[in-house]
Amino acid sequence: MSVAEVVARGAALGVRVTISDHISREAPTTVDSVAAIEHYLDDLNQYDVLRGGEFCWHDALWRELPPALLRRFTHRVGSLHAVRLLNGSYFRAFSQVMPADLPPHVYMEAHVASLEALAGEMPVDVLAHPTLVPPPLRTIHPHELWTEALEERAVHALVVGGQAFEISNRYPPHERLVRRAADAGVRLSLGSDGHAREQVANIAAPLALARRIGVSDDALYDPARHGSRTGAYTE
Repeated sequence: MSVAEVVARGAALGVRVTISDHISREAPTTVDSVAAIEHYLDDLNQYDVLRGGEFCWHDALWRELPPALLRRFTHRVGSLHAVRLLNGSYFRAFSQVMPADLPPHVYMEAHVASLEALAGEMPVDVLAHPTLVPPPLRTIHPHELWTEALEERAVHALVVGGQAFEISNRYPPHERLVRRAADAGVRLSLGSDGHAREQVANIAAPLALARRIGVSDDALYDPARHGSRTGAYTE
């Protein structure tokens, strides 16, 4: 979809659009260098959109951006598309097979440890899809994967790091964790994470969850009101 098409889609759903394309050296994105990021932001300046970007924690590109470029974003998003294991290697969040020596509880320890590192290291405003796990683990009930101790660690990391918790429409988190984050004062961010036309700008389910646990619309993360850690963005 073109940016204009995304804007039109958002207007039809009553949503002001934020464009947060993947920014990484890895396929399938083409926003994979400082020059490509500059072009991306130049393009977004032509539209009434918020200028985001989704950076991978395990890809060092985010460490190489000059401050002047960072300030052109209205906000930035950090993602755990891979987690760091105890041996220092990275395991992809979209891997279809789990090794025998990586049982669910070991993976979840690595996931939360990586989340803590992301929150402490990355100057981002939102943690995207905090509960994204590899496909083989998605059939396990969230309360079995996420112990309350792991949830406490994840929420504490966001409190200290100052990032918002995304309620993702594509990878919805379980309510207990969302409620724990909200009760700790972590702002909630609504994300469609649209990868197909019918998904783009669809935040109905994330908004319903936020309202169900008593979070007011005004309290949701909005870079137009709450600013960014990477620059003094104002409307």
